[in-house]
Parts: sequence; C-alpha cells; structure tokens
Amino acid sequence: MDMVVQNIENFSRRRSQRPFLSIVAPCYNEEACLPEFYRRVTDAGRQAASEDYEIIFVNDGSRDRTREVMETLVASDPHVVAINLSRNFGHQLALTAGLQACSGARILIIDADLQDPPELLGAMMRKIDEGADVVYGRRSTREGETRFKVLSAKLFYRLLRTMIDVDIPADTGDFRLITRRVLDRLNSMPEHHRFIRGMVSWIGLKQVPLDYERDPRFAGTTEYPLLKMLRFAVDAVTGFSVTPLRTASFLGVALGLGSLMMVIYTLGSWLTGSTVDGWTSLTTIVLIIGSAQLVTLGVIGEYLGRLYMESKQRPLFIVDNVVSQQSSTPIRYDS
Repeated sequence: MDMVVQNIENFSRRRSQRPFLSIVAPCYNEEACLPEFYRRVTDAGRQAASEDYEIIFVNDGSRDRTREVMETLVASDPHVVAINLSRNFGHQLALTAGLQACSGARILIIDADLQDPPELLGAMMRKIDEGADVVYGRRSTREGETRFKVLSAKLFYRLLRTMIDVDIPADTGDFRLITRRVLDRLNSMPEHHRFIRGMVSWIGLKQVPLDYERDPRFAGTTEYPLLKMLRFAVDAVTGFSVTPLRTASFLGVALGLGSLMMVIYTLGSWLTGSTVDGWTSLTTIVLIIGSAQLVTLGVIGEYLGRLYMESKQRPLFIVDNVVSQQSSTPIRYDS
C-alpha cells in the first residue's frame, strides 16, 4: 500500500468506499496514550463493525511526537487516517475537523486519553439499532480527577441547564455515538465558538444516555487547565443563552432604583435642613455602580466579540495535510 498525503476536501471527495463506522479522536500531546488507545479502539471497532470501520486521528498542533505516532499507525493499518492541523486550534475545532472528514453511517466521538472506554461501543451500537439517533456517555463516577473539578463541572452543567431552553444532559462530555443524519446537521452549523455537546443536544431527535464509570487518564497530564475550562464555559453560555445579557439589564434596573431612592433620601434631607454626611459611603456607592457598569459592558463585549469573529467568515481550521493509505495510484495535494 502507498501512503497518500492530501488535503481534507480532496480526501473526502476521492473516497469511493464509505465505511459503516467512523471513530473520530482529536489528539493534543497524546504520544504516550496513542498506542494503547489504538489497540483498544481497533478491537472495539472490529467487534462492532467487522472490518467496515475507519479511525480518524486529528493532531491539534501537538508539541510531542503525536504526529509521528499517528503516521506510523497509518503506515501499518489502512483503517487509520491522520489529519494534521496547521497549529493548535483547540479541542472543539479539532473534533470538528475529524467530523467533517469522516464518512461513516455511524460516528463514535471519543478522546484519545482513554478516560472514556472504547469497549462501550458495542452497547452504544445496540441502542442505535433500537432506534436512537444519539447515544451519549453519562459519567456515574470520575476517577483520577480533583474534587474541585468534579464539583465545578456538576455546578456548571446544572447552572447551564437553568439558563437555556436546550436540554443539555448533566455529567456528560463529547463521548457519544451519533448517526449520519445527526452529523450532517451538525456539520451544517458554521459557528466558530463551538460547544459540540450542546450543538448535538440542540439538534434534538432521539437521544439516550449510557451510564459508565470514567477512568483516569491512561498516561500524561490533562491539557484542560482551569483557564481553558473557564473559556469553554463562556463559549457554552454565550453560545446557547442570552441570560447574561438579561441579568445585566436586571442589574442595571436594580441599581437604577437604588440610585433613585438615594436621590429621594438626599433631597428629603436637604429640604428638612439635615446635613448629608458620608463621603465614604458615597464613594463606595460610586464604585459599586461603576463596577456594575463595567461588568455589564464586559458581558455585552463577549457577545459583540463573537458577532465580530463570525462576521469575518474565516475557516474554522486549517489542515496541514491528511495522511491515509489508498489502493489507487498515489496523488499528492498541496494544502
């Protein structure tokens, strides 16, 4: 077999055989996890779809040897496809790249760190056979994670569900099996700031859970520090809810009423000849109102900034190359 390097559009267009199952795994500095992940996900794919499957790895600008490991797997297995992005675009956009490239009738979304067990694929497939369009993994336990991360995740999902009309299941991630019709609708959504588990929930159709115990990372360290988690949370809230804007409006009304009461109190004191003391309290009030104004402007700025980025209509990601095995004559495409 010859190795072919080509861009993602030509790769998708040239394939004549469409696999029954696509397994999409975004990777960022997963050099230590990839060999074991490949072994386990290959076993799961063969049990679920015999030889009618593909594994799509997306290298999100890794700084270790993830790219070399992926391309070694491509050379040894025609089921494997390696997509290398031009830089680090983030987990959600790397996942989007894999979802746009895959062509299976059923698509498993899974991270390469082995916290989500590939062995659940068989149970997920059975639920799809029973009529489900989406089978999402719901974590009953989360091994290897700090108490702060577990509690903050629980709080975030419960607050998010109170702020939006879409029913985003709590204690879930991107680990799920979806049908082609769900993926086609997902790929038609063009927004840059993506919260894919929320976008899948927004689509609707029949979505069912599969409870499981989440394992600790197989190797390496998490690439989702606190700052990235906060950014992800902001994308989730601003992508599916205008509640922060309404909250800012309510805050402005409340402070306005409070200011009006202060004006009435001040005028009343002046008319009765009382001296209005309290420069400290006055300064405190000014600082409170000023802070509230800045917070409100910040909330508006978050939404305005997203509108600005969407108006540019830049591509979601840039592909360096796609590496796969082909039985036909090798053709090289510049990206």
